[in-house]
Amino acid sequence: MTEDNSSENTPKKKKGKKGCAGNKKAMLAYGVIQISATVVSAISLAAIALGLCAVKQESKAFNGCVDEVIAKGVTNAEAVRFCNGG
Repeated sequence: MTEDNSSENTPKKKKGKKGCAGNKKAMLAYGVIQISATVVSAISLAAIALGLCAVKQESKAFNGCVDEVIAKGVTNAEAVRFCNGG
């Protein structure tokens, strides 16, 4: 009977090791996905920041145009319409 018990325990240990190896692979995959998502998020935030810089420059140019047209004696509404291209 001792031999039977030892042979029964051996396959259980192997199953346990296989399950553990699968968990390690799953955790590694999860970690890689987590890091990849963080990198993509950082790149996206950088792209948004660069886009906002362009909007800021365009806004300065537009405000300069409006101020220049208002200085010529035109109303605010007409100056905005002129600077918008209308």
